[in-house]
Amino acid sequence: MQSLYPFTFKAVFKEKIWGGQKIREILGMDFGQLPNCGETWLLSGVQDDPTVVENGYLSGNELNELVEVFMGDLVGEAVYERFGDVFPILVKIIDSNDWLSIQVHPDDALAQRRGIGMGKTEMWYVMQADKDAELISGFNRQLTKSDYLEAMEKGEIKALMNYETVEKGDVFFIPAGRVHALGPGTLIAEIQQTSDTTYRIYDWDRIDQAGQMRELHTAEAIDAIDFKLPDTAKTAYQKKENETTNMVKSPFFTTNYLQFKAGIRKDYSQLDSFVILLCTEGSCNIDWGFEDKIELEKGQTVLIPNTIQAVALYPNKSCTLLEVYIE
Repeated sequence: MQSLYPFTFKAVFKEKIWGGQKIREILGMDFGQLPNCGETWLLSGVQDDPTVVENGYLSGNELNELVEVFMGDLVGEAVYERFGDVFPILVKIIDSNDWLSIQVHPDDALAQRRGIGMGKTEMWYVMQADKDAELISGFNRQLTKSDYLEAMEKGEIKALMNYETVEKGDVFFIPAGRVHALGPGTLIAEIQQTSDTTYRIYDWDRIDQAGQMRELHTAEAIDAIDFKLPDTAKTAYQKKENETTNMVKSPFFTTNYLQFKAGIRKDYSQLDSFVILLCTEGSCNIDWGFEDKIELEKGQTVLIPNTIQAVALYPNKSCTLLEVYIE
């Protein structure tokens, strides 16, 4: 069997009622004849929307097909034992040209009870934000279920939300159960569990192209919502040049920040996991010990198999990466 190597994938583009043009204008990604692009899925094991390998001898294979064949060699033994043949992380870039619906996602326990696979914990990294752009993360005060239902009945749900102004580089961790929504003028990198389950709470009284309001999931959402007031909405982290610093550590993914202007070596020999590198600024070359090197540009990802124990990263002037794995 030939050796595994760092994989790049063909992105999946999705038109959304709230989508815009930034994925083309800022990232230079061609989404064809779509009038807008709200999301590009860079790495996906979601059943109906898998990403397909575009490089090397495994070109044309879907991500989950790689997991089925290579198992722990690809994802790590402990990761494979836990998640089986479904790749456990979904990586997207979202262009929010208008408010997304206020929504919530179930946790693993609720998702399993409902027979819908995994829950959905996620994080956002702000790649670009227009002046005064906002998003919603959690409620603005402690609530009970009855408080929430009363506000829903009165059409006052917007007044309960915690609005946060965002800037480039901001990080928001959104555990399952936290109500949230992206606002207009934001380009977001999203790291999340492999799930496409969303319970829509409020959609800004928006009308679609058919003149209909989109479906709400009030009954499904009520058992998913965590009504506790979070300690903080925005995640603090350090930015140190040429050093890896942690942003988010959770049971579902660990995400680190790496900004570098000189070559840097990454040792993954003690890590029993795949590694995802997502470029959010600049570009770099990835040397993994063979003749073929991979160039990673802004808005692109590479999946490094568990069998590759070290890589060297060489920036083209400067590069910023998000480094993602499961501990």
